Amino acid sequence: MKVTDIRIRIGKQTEGNERLRAYADITFDESFVIHGLKIIDGQNGLFVAMPSRRMPNGEFKDIVHPIKPELRAEITKVILEKFEQENNAQTE
Repeated sequence: MKVTDIRIRIGKQTEGNERLRAYADITFDESFVIHGLKIIDGQNGLFVAMPSRRMPNGEFKDIVHPIKPELRAEITKVILEKFEQENNAQTE
């Protein structure tokens, strides 16, 4: 699967949650898109959280997630690279 588009949304939707830095959407092969990934500033730096839903017991469950760790690593890498590009462009 080839990543063909990444869109980053930095802005007001992250106000009130200082750990949430941005939202991202990622498209594969110009055919499949995942909306609502979150870029979060965690204790060990930035990470990408998959779209999730809060369950009745308060636990969060991913709605969609990669099965292979290599795909998760690739998604994280390309999204954080795009986030850094857009974040740097906004601060210039």
